Amino acid sequence: MDIENGAPADERLMTQLQGGDDAALSGLMQRWEIPVKRFIFRLVGNTADAEDLAQEVFVRVFLKRHTYRAGAKFSSWIFAIAANQAKNRLRWWKRRPTLSLSAWLEEGSDVADETTASAMLAASTDHDERMAAVQKAVSDLPLDQRTAIVLFEYEEKSMAEIAKILGCTSKAVENRLYRARQQLRRALGNEDK
Repeated sequence: MDIENGAPADERLMTQLQGGDDAALSGLMQRWEIPVKRFIFRLVGNTADAEDLAQEVFVRVFLKRHTYRAGAKFSSWIFAIAANQAKNRLRWWKRRPTLSLSAWLEEGSDVADETTASAMLAASTDHDERMAAVQKAVSDLPLDQRTAIVLFEYEEKSMAEIAKILGCTSKAVENRLYRARQQLRRALGNEDK
């Protein structure tokens, strides 16, 4: 029995869910909660939103269970849902003004406790700084490039799987990855100078 990434079990659970066994969703959630949260976090860069959006993804899995085609790769289907949820959240953020932490602290917030501020602004180790630079560079990519690079590099999806998730051609994925890598090289090359 081929159990690569739990594919047969995922298909079986989806078949059960489609057949009215609502408890099958629990098995899918146990198997996919962490990968979905990790993927969404890499797109939106916020733990709380990743948690919220992951829950919304599983609500969508339940609501859209009848649209899943038997034999289709479940991981592609759930990552497509997750990518759409992240995209929608990022669009929502763009329409709302934000207040930076420093501006918030300057306005006299009750949270402006010196020890809290000191802890939040403490110096990072060299490794942490490098990781932060990479995370920032990835988060600065345009959403289509960011999604492609996260799926390819972090989720280890093939070009064909990414194309299916994003609803584009493999050549478009290849172009997005190329442009993303070029932009990351520029951004990270400037960090070291």
